[in-house]
Amino acid sequence: MGNFYDKKGNKMVLSVVQGCEEASSSVVSSVFASRYVQDPPPRYKLPEKSIPKEAAYQIVHDELLLDGIPRLNLASFVTTWMEPECDKLMAEAINKNFVDMDEYPVTTELQNRCVNMIARLFNAPSTDRTRQAVGVGTVGSSEAMMLAGLAFKKKWQNKRKAQGKPFDKPNIVTGANVQVCWEKFSRYFEVELKEVKLREGYYVMDPEKAVEMVDENTICVAAILGSTLNGEFEDVKLLNALLSQKNKRTGWDTPIHVDAASGGFVAPFLYPDLEWDFRLPLVKSINVSGHKYGLVYAGVGWAIWRSKEELPEELIFHINYLGGDEPTFTLNFSKGSSQIIAQYYQFLRMGFEGYKKVMSNCMESVRLLREGLEETGRFQIISKEKGVPVVAFAFKGNDRKNSAFRLSKALRNYGWIVPAYTMPANAENVTVLRVVVREDFGRQLVEKLLFHIGLALKEVTEAASGVPRIRFTVEMKHDANEMNGDEGILHIPAAKLHWEHDKPETEGTQVPIMGGKTKGVC
Repeated sequence: MGNFYDKKGNKMVLSVVQGCEEASSSVVSSVFASRYVQDPPPRYKLPEKSIPKEAAYQIVHDELLLDGIPRLNLASFVTTWMEPECDKLMAEAINKNFVDMDEYPVTTELQNRCVNMIARLFNAPSTDRTRQAVGVGTVGSSEAMMLAGLAFKKKWQNKRKAQGKPFDKPNIVTGANVQVCWEKFSRYFEVELKEVKLREGYYVMDPEKAVEMVDENTICVAAILGSTLNGEFEDVKLLNALLSQKNKRTGWDTPIHVDAASGGFVAPFLYPDLEWDFRLPLVKSINVSGHKYGLVYAGVGWAIWRSKEELPEELIFHINYLGGDEPTFTLNFSKGSSQIIAQYYQFLRMGFEGYKKVMSNCMESVRLLREGLEETGRFQIISKEKGVPVVAFAFKGNDRKNSAFRLSKALRNYGWIVPAYTMPANAENVTVLRVVVREDFGRQLVEKLLFHIGLALKEVTEAASGVPRIRFTVEMKHDANEMNGDEGILHIPAAKLHWEHDKPETEGTQVPIMGGKTKGVC
């Protein structure tokens, strides 16, 4: 900055005057010393003026402190921890729109690699090792399941039209334990959902009853590999055998879809001999969540088809306005690339060996938790030993429902989110608590959870039995000093209660009564 002089050649001092708020913000850098933290946050209307980025961050950050801690959220199957290197990759790709395949061809290639790896993990048939698998990345397993459902519906309709038969009443047979996305599909795409009812002690779809419900309008039977309710695997192999027999007898070709949202990245590593996937000839498509035991943050699922013939061509759209021909079969259009890249990172980083070790560790945590719960003598374990890493348990004895909800609420005081819920129809008298064991829920946290369950059980028991009951007798009699026979005296004892269970002191209190009825004094 240059010097300034007056008319006589004397050097002048230049003063810069700042506004009050500008001067204050330049001297006091603390956000908490500014007025912004005292202004009410906008809730319904866009604010008129801007605020400093530091203040905006702090306001949003502080509100989010009241959320639960993701790693202590044992209600969710969704991944809550990834390695810092993968976090960095996701941040680097956060501004890439995955739908721009021509602009981001490498990201598209990474998706195709993931599809091929998953298809071979699920034993998709292939004439040679270079043949491309048929599948797509989605924003979650719910979208993947709906895409598979649409493919079944369209293929069934095409066949019915060619046969000159009605095609307006499609249905899907599944168990009452399905996730809510199946009910959404049924309602959104006008497909009847025929549910096999559960029963106490049997909380998955019964294959025999499912096949009995199949008719000529059934577009598929949906089996669940890892029930949301208790983590149990349904018997897809038995379902395949029974349905094959019915198809042969009726001349139908009813297929199977496997909802492997939770179990698709568990069974291949822990139970490789379990036949549930494309090894069974009637299994035509599978959906799986990358953001569950695929070990990626929320926002990625996968739909895999047995072959190209199972995906009707009219469901695939081709666009060229982004540059080049780009086929697309999704319910949405734009979506982020980060989760796709993260999935490939995990496949590259972990390999079969790494996934197997992670799943084995999860099942070891399940074992420790089961044993700890059984040692209390208060719980019945509902989940099975073979399934996804979940421990579902219920109280023994009377008042099971209320005890489960009280325990769930008490555990919140220690930061844990453990859901309590009633089973579906025909088993609704069973109330279950469920702990989902994820990669980041190791032995230390298992032991701490069991300790806090012990404390919470005492609180629940004391709260249920610690409410004092007071009984007293109210004596009503006429006052001998009064001439009017309609007036009398109400004697109400006053009691002082002591937690040491001392004998209560009683004294008489007189309240005039008119006409033999109270005046409503409480």
